[in-house]
Amino acid sequence: MATPLSADRLAAALRGEGVNVIEYGDWHSHNRNHKGAFGPINGVMIHHTVSSGIDSSVRLCYDGYAELPGPLCHGVIAKNGDVYLISSGRANHAGRGDGDVLNAVVPEHTLPTTTDNNTDGNTHFYGFECVNLGNGSDPWPEAQLDAIERVGAALCRAYGWSAASVIGHKEWTNTKIAPHGFSRATMRDRIDRRLNHEGTGDSYTVKASDTLSAIGRAHGVPWKEIAAANGLREPYVIKPGQSLTMPGKPAPPPRYEPFPGDDFFKSYPRSPIVTAMGRRLVEVGYSAYDSGPGPQWTTTGRMSFRKWQQHLGDALAYCDGWPGPRQWDALKVPKVWPPQAARTGRLTYSPTSHEMRYHP
Repeated sequence: MATPLSADRLAAALRGEGVNVIEYGDWHSHNRNHKGAFGPINGVMIHHTVSSGIDSSVRLCYDGYAELPGPLCHGVIAKNGDVYLISSGRANHAGRGDGDVLNAVVPEHTLPTTTDNNTDGNTHFYGFECVNLGNGSDPWPEAQLDAIERVGAALCRAYGWSAASVIGHKEWTNTKIAPHGFSRATMRDRIDRRLNHEGTGDSYTVKASDTLSAIGRAHGVPWKEIAAANGLREPYVIKPGQSLTMPGKPAPPPRYEPFPGDDFFKSYPRSPIVTAMGRRLVEVGYSAYDSGPGPQWTTTGRMSFRKWQQHLGDALAYCDGWPGPRQWDALKVPKVWPPQAARTGRLTYSPTSHEMRYHP
């Protein structure tokens, strides 16, 4: 099963994505674990506080109230992009929701319309509260949206999920309202772009006469992107000798084979994609092969993929050896077909090497 991250790993995962983390109170041990299970973890849920003011909002989420004791989430995302961690265990954030939604989140399928409230979401989701009234008149600053994106991407990376594992509270239960001015679908698009496009990671050392705007002009990068990449906020002070991370153009996505679909495997295909998958499973150490692997999908290939599913920590029902899209994407099977734009030549298959070769 997908187990919760330790407090230290949770904080490290967020910081690794560029989140400005503030550790609040006794957050390492502040939880509701005595009231129920936390795990298996299957996704991230985004909420809004229906409040204003960071101090009062964080305190409310930390303490809770008489009818609903705290913690009420794992982290609070402020308008300036700061993320206050208040728990690393079970929290009272999701409540009961539709089990059909959970069954769609796990394999990362399209979410159904919520009709029932029959499943405990506090067991299965991380929860992050965004400070916002949600009434349409309270703005969503870019710094806050950027932090939501980074939080979602950080946890998706930690578990090998795609952006489809990040949902809103309204998508979990029909007893909640969606905040105005915040699009869950657009946020999933942002998280997806972040997961699949890495920056260059170049750095620049500040000189005595430098300003952010001058550095930005010299590198062809908007100065606000430099500030965001380095966690700088008003008054945007930089000092000589300071090392700045320079955001670069997105790198092209890695050449991985896209998920070929459920029906592909259940037809027991003979394909170079199967060979590439098998070789990748051998490479990462999750193989049941005595020989090969070859291009034919077999029970041995299915047993090997089941080892990979177990490694990911998926629930028993999803460790059946049949690849799902999230599990496939996490494996990163090298691409064996040329890009669509390049398919103007001829493809031949080598039965000796089990490879597809392209002849322009």
